[in-house]
Amino acid sequence: MAAPGPISWAPRVAAFSGSPSRFLSGTSPEAFLGELLRDLRDDRTSEATKVLLLSPLQEYPLVLCPSASVGEETAEALMALFAHAPPKSLNLRCHLMLAITSVLICTSCVKRDVKVAGSFLDLLVLTIQDTNDHKDGSAFRLLRAMACDCLREMETCFPGLLSQKLEALYFLKQQETTTLHQAYSLLYTLVLKNAVHLLSQQTGAGDGDLKSLLAGNEDFDWQATEKTLPPFRVSTMEQIPMLQTSTETKELKSVVSLLLEESYLHNPVSQSALLRELIQVVAMVQALSPAIFKSQLLRLFGTMDISLLHSTLLMKGAFTDSLFTTEDENFLLKRLLGMAQHPLLNTSQKLFYMDCILHFPENRPMSLNGEESLPVLVTPRLAISLLPTVFNDSSTMLCRMNLLCLVYLEADNEEGVGYLYDHLMALRKIVDNHGTREMTTTFFKAVFLFLSYFYHNEKLANEMTKSLCELYSRHCNLAPNLINLTDQIQKHLEDPGWVIKLLNALQNQIVELPVSQVSLQSLCWHLKILGRVAKETQVSQRSTVHFLFNLLISSDLCGSGDWRMGNAILAICRNLLQHPSLDQVFVDLADLLQFMMHRYEDTDIRDHARFYYTLLTNLSREKLSGVLAMGPEVGQAKVRSLSSIMAESEEQSSCLTIQPTKQPVLQLVRLRDDGMLGTLCNGRPEISKGEVDSLFHKLFSICLHFDLTDSNYEEMSDISVPCLFINRKPPVVFLKLKPRQPYPTSLRACAIFTTEDGLSWHTDLADVPVAFPDIFQPLPVPADWPLETREQLFENLWKSLCADESRQSAISLFCFEIGERSLRDIIDSHFHRFLISKQADQELQKALLFLPPQFHVLLKIRNAEDAARVDVAMDNWKLLPFINSYLKSITNPA
Repeated sequence: MAAPGPISWAPRVAAFSGSPSRFLSGTSPEAFLGELLRDLRDDRTSEATKVLLLSPLQEYPLVLCPSASVGEETAEALMALFAHAPPKSLNLRCHLMLAITSVLICTSCVKRDVKVAGSFLDLLVLTIQDTNDHKDGSAFRLLRAMACDCLREMETCFPGLLSQKLEALYFLKQQETTTLHQAYSLLYTLVLKNAVHLLSQQTGAGDGDLKSLLAGNEDFDWQATEKTLPPFRVSTMEQIPMLQTSTETKELKSVVSLLLEESYLHNPVSQSALLRELIQVVAMVQALSPAIFKSQLLRLFGTMDISLLHSTLLMKGAFTDSLFTTEDENFLLKRLLGMAQHPLLNTSQKLFYMDCILHFPENRPMSLNGEESLPVLVTPRLAISLLPTVFNDSSTMLCRMNLLCLVYLEADNEEGVGYLYDHLMALRKIVDNHGTREMTTTFFKAVFLFLSYFYHNEKLANEMTKSLCELYSRHCNLAPNLINLTDQIQKHLEDPGWVIKLLNALQNQIVELPVSQVSLQSLCWHLKILGRVAKETQVSQRSTVHFLFNLLISSDLCGSGDWRMGNAILAICRNLLQHPSLDQVFVDLADLLQFMMHRYEDTDIRDHARFYYTLLTNLSREKLSGVLAMGPEVGQAKVRSLSSIMAESEEQSSCLTIQPTKQPVLQLVRLRDDGMLGTLCNGRPEISKGEVDSLFHKLFSICLHFDLTDSNYEEMSDISVPCLFINRKPPVVFLKLKPRQPYPTSLRACAIFTTEDGLSWHTDLADVPVAFPDIFQPLPVPADWPLETREQLFENLWKSLCADESRQSAISLFCFEIGERSLRDIIDSHFHRFLISKQADQELQKALLFLPPQFHVLLKIRNAEDAARVDVAMDNWKLLPFINSYLKSITNPA
């Protein structure tokens, strides 16, 4: 088979990276991995293509190497490629290093007994020993940088792996004077932190152990790969493991001081990473004073880099007043407040600074739960520059609103609260003037924030209620926003008083409307509000019932028979049936339901109104509540309550009438199993022969549904079966497949049916496998074509495939030993429908397989000296693994 060229590899790798599962539905991980390694070994493959071929192993090593044994074999193959790669192919060798690291780590092959892991680690250490480019020159600096990164990744995933090589790594760091000094420093600092952490886990560790650790230059610590080092948060001092030392460790202090002095040579991101590691080291070693960072604070306070500022806050959270004075804390807060409004910063950066303010690590924190809280030093005067305006974007506005609400709540500042309320009224005016959807959402979120903090301010809460009612009177389509606002505030606040007042005000506003002024469009929203009001036990519902009754009498709503309107009214009635004050509206509600069951045009609404009327007039309140209550959860479904018909607020699962079976009660039995069913896969649905409840012995209106497991086939239509009885011959159904790509697949099957008692059920069926030979079709030519024309077509196709220069076709040879069965028997059993030459005495037999939608496989079958020979030609090389597997299966003597 011709290997895919550089042009064809790019889309294949892109398709794999985009969706590995979809890509592998047409092949197998083993086959794809074999193709990658084969072309990586091919000297004709260009270096750029080899780098491209390594990307799947770098991004998805576990997909291609699902087991440790496969990972080990793959790593060995990549190591062999690295050894034979030309020294000047630095880009390829770097990518090989990265791929080997990914495969070893992800497949858990970094172990003492895995030879390739030790060899690769030795290679990495040997590579970084060429300090200052003395041996290989500056051209190989890129390879050393990659080796440092790979060692850092190994140490990160297996903390302590390099802990016994601290002296060697320190020596290399000190020697390196090129730009790679940063990479060496980061590697050493990470190993130092993990080594100290490991030592802190040991009972009785002291000064001598720490000194010997710093002077270690031994083999890799393979025990680190067997147990995971528990992580810890530096900002939570109680969880930091401490290393008890009796005296100050001069060696360690010297090392940390030197690393801090050299840190200014690093870029900001590297400095931040180094500081984080050193913070943890100082926090774990009791003998080291946090004052060692004092010289760095001035530089860190003035930084514009977010990563360095984050490290500074991490340092403050770890050491608090041991390192930071009150003046330092005040300065840092002012800096955060200034940066949160800096005009040259983008929105995400400003939001970060405001989040830092809300989670500021104070020297004397008021709470330790990690939730948002206002620092004591942030006063209204200090935060006045962060007042929200209508010109802010939504995220900034809401974040500022939240911060200022906290500020004025703590300071009990009436003037500031008044400004925030005026800001909400400005937003309301924008919404009132047909503002955008984003502005509307922002307004309601801001109202929620304001009320979450100041709901106890009766004056402002009442004004807010009045303002929202006026807004709703002009924009009824805001009903979902108002309902959501009341739901969220009710969840958030212990006192539901404001929610009751708002709903009561909205109810009064709606029921006082003249019926003649209520349009159908606005009525839809009014009914949603009234449905929400009907859920509140502290709101009287008499006015709601009177409004609905007058609406039905005075309008043509009943005559028009709108199902949606009727359903919305009945949803309100359902809530009223569960209301504690049902006795107060009993007669009025009965009149309303009776009117609907006689006058409403829609039959479904009439029936359900009659059902509710029957419940109301025949059941006590306790029984009525029990019937209307939500059904309890049973497994993945819910037991359906008698009234699960109407309520819009009820979850969808409670409205379903289809119940799942506990076990499959149907199975599809294939009529023929000779592998030649083509795209018509006929089967017979039967009732399972196992222990099936007698309830399922007679099934009606069976709907068979099939779901695809990949994208290689078109969607399938459902199949209907009128009935199925256990004591009768089952019907035959035909499964029609339309391939997009001729690959084997599996179909997920399920069925919905009705039993004799009228209940509907859902059951899962066993997956339906579609094998590769199921796709085979005879040559799509007229049936009356003469044999000579067919043979001529076969020969022309064969010649064109052999001469194809697009590299999409493939020519292959398959040989097998003939056992007890003759070659003629094999041909008649498996290729009879596809034969072009059908004379039994011919030495050469030709078969042409058509694979929808547009592919062909040509076979020339003959007897050779000591075996049978099958020459194969195809116009899609991707089919070769499937053809090979199929030929093996039909020629295997077993």
